[in-house]
Amino acid sequence: MKNTLVIGASSNPERYAYHAITQLRAKNHNVIAFGLKPGTVTDVSIETEWNQDWQVDTVTLYLNPQRQEAFYDQIVALHPRRVIFNPGTENPVFETLLQQAGIETEEACTLVLLSLGRY
Repeated sequence: MKNTLVIGASSNPERYAYHAITQLRAKNHNVIAFGLKPGTVTDVSIETEWNQDWQVDTVTLYLNPQRQEAFYDQIVALHPRRVIFNPGTENPVFETLLQQAGIETEEACTLVLLSLGRY
């Protein structure tokens, strides 16, 4: 099973990143959660230290474009197959950098993709 990296993970049930993690796990996807604060969502611990050795198929972003800038190089270095820009995270500059590195980009809602069976 391929790994999904949720960037901007939160243990706050009011956050979309929280719901993305719970829905990904409910559909048996492997999840790596990365956030500013440690915590747990279902059976997933939120990592606060970046690991350049993560094996990732999909990155799903829950960071606004300004906060994404600090992670451009790290995300590209992971060589994910695709990066999903959830509503509010759209970033044409970063999308272009990813595409130039051969990484697929998608402006979509992870929760909607999961509910439609298109994840």
